[in-house]
Amino acid sequence: MTDYKTIKGFSIQSIATDPKNSGVAGATWASGGNLNTARRRILGSGVQTAAIGVAGYSTTALAIAESYNGSSWTEVSDLNTARDSGGMAGSAPYTATIYFGGGNSNTAKAETWDGSSWTEVGDLNTARNLGAGTGSSATNALATSGEAPSISGITEVWDGSSWTEVGNLNTGRAFAAGTGPNTAALVFGGETYPLVASTELYNGTAWSELNDLNTARSSHGGSGVSTNALAFGGSTGSVTGITENFDGTSWSEVADLSTARGGGPVGVGTSPSSLAAGGITNANVAVTEEFTAATITDAIINEGDVYFNTATNLIRLSKKIFGTGAWASGGALNTALQNMASVGIQTAALSVGGYGGSPAAVRAVNQQYNGSTWSEQADINTARAGHRGDGTTTAAIVAGGPPGADLVELWDGTSWTETTEMASGKENAASAGVSTAFITFGGVPPSTGDVNTYLWNGSAWAEKADMNQAKRNLAGFGTSTAALAAGGETPPVTANVESYNGTSWTEIANLNTARRALAGSGTTTLGLVYGGIPNTAKTESWNGSSWTEVGDLAAAVSTNGGVGTGNTLALSFGGEDPIVAATEEWTVPDSIGNISVDVD
Repeated sequence: MTDYKTIKGFSIQSIATDPKNSGVAGATWASGGNLNTARRRILGSGVQTAAIGVAGYSTTALAIAESYNGSSWTEVSDLNTARDSGGMAGSAPYTATIYFGGGNSNTAKAETWDGSSWTEVGDLNTARNLGAGTGSSATNALATSGEAPSISGITEVWDGSSWTEVGNLNTGRAFAAGTGPNTAALVFGGETYPLVASTELYNGTAWSELNDLNTARSSHGGSGVSTNALAFGGSTGSVTGITENFDGTSWSEVADLSTARGGGPVGVGTSPSSLAAGGITNANVAVTEEFTAATITDAIINEGDVYFNTATNLIRLSKKIFGTGAWASGGALNTALQNMASVGIQTAALSVGGYGGSPAAVRAVNQQYNGSTWSEQADINTARAGHRGDGTTTAAIVAGGPPGADLVELWDGTSWTETTEMASGKENAASAGVSTAFITFGGVPPSTGDVNTYLWNGSAWAEKADMNQAKRNLAGFGTSTAALAAGGETPPVTANVESYNGTSWTEIANLNTARRALAGSGTTTLGLVYGGIPNTAKTESWNGSSWTEVGDLAAAVSTNGGVGTGNTLALSFGGEDPIVAATEEWTVPDSIGNISVDVD
């Protein structure tokens, strides 16, 4: 007779170890065959089962080349010129590869590999070492960054016969890693000096900044494509085995290398199937490791799967967990300030002007943040506070603020230049955009706040559609055609939020907490606001339709600076209560996918 359990119950599987995430999230590194010659600063191309590792440094620069067949390395024909710290391009087959630059004295030499021998081809326009290379073949390569002889963002494209200079990286660097074809190339990490976590994408014409690595590093390996890349190993001050996966939007940590190493371990292959070889720990290593994504038989298939772990005698189920975000301390401003202009992203920001210092006064000081510390740069021409700015650390604009509230200045990474004034002055307004497509909105005059929106197109100002509510001391972020205006005072203090689409302003969901003199960053679909008056540490996250209170700042602050990308990476600095130099960094852990939780 059938019992009740058979009718109403269900069976669960018994396994000896907990299952893991599928794909790259559940991948592991495993030992492969060692290089014949231990070395660092080795470069490679190909795929995990058919690769070549070239040149490098042991006690001297090397010309040695070795090929990998998926299990062992075999020496093949040497480069014509021994060198290390160059760049390399070529994926599959590795029999169409180009090596360029490198050498202690910075060479421009380039050589191609045809599967049996190396041939010298046209030189780079700019000799360099410690650069990054990307590309899919010996006729389609990109050489960028490095020392030439100083830190550089110079980028050149190889078409099979000659090199042509194209747009520079936004952040010049050395010891970076690169991957992908030359029309969708990714460069990440490196040294400026100090270390950077910056990630940039080349679209065949220009570079754009993307979300940073979680761990700033240099001398690391890289593989994959711009929508599914790996960064592994490198130096963070000491050698590391940390591996991160980029999904086209953000980086998340996955399985670490078994042997932590810096010194540029060779990186080749696809994100689900990559190879790391060579590098340095305390000495040069020959160790090779193979990265392999988890298969469906290894993995949790569905959220909610139930199973019995025979090793722990626990019934468990799979669950998806997301981080909620938190603020952490960053490097303090050199000069404590409030009501300054804010430019950039979390790891590459400018704090321009403001009120503070000792004795307190309106300041012209320009400070730059590299992800860990602030350094003083060339002062703005006119000291001011209550002005606003946007752009990058190499191309920025600031506008408004007394004295001369209509004054506008442009930054080229080295110096400030006065440019066309606004039609009417603004103080304590908000802004959004970049140095060539910038809007400023709200502010003073009149005493009740302003509704005017002004657009800068890189050469001239034009008045655009008014806001629905006049306000000042508001937060603004986004682009010149997709911006948010949040909070401020009309007066009184308001929670009002408006969205701009390049043509008109529309009122949308209010903040949970009305406030003025707050900071904000992000986009019209993923944003963050933090601080404000009444003095608060409250932070609110915007998902495109509603605001949610998330983790507070460490200290209540107002008139603080704020930059960031989306609602997962932000920077708050300076501000008043009293005037402070404190910097805080906001991060939100990515989803860690399906994990197992005990069932009581």
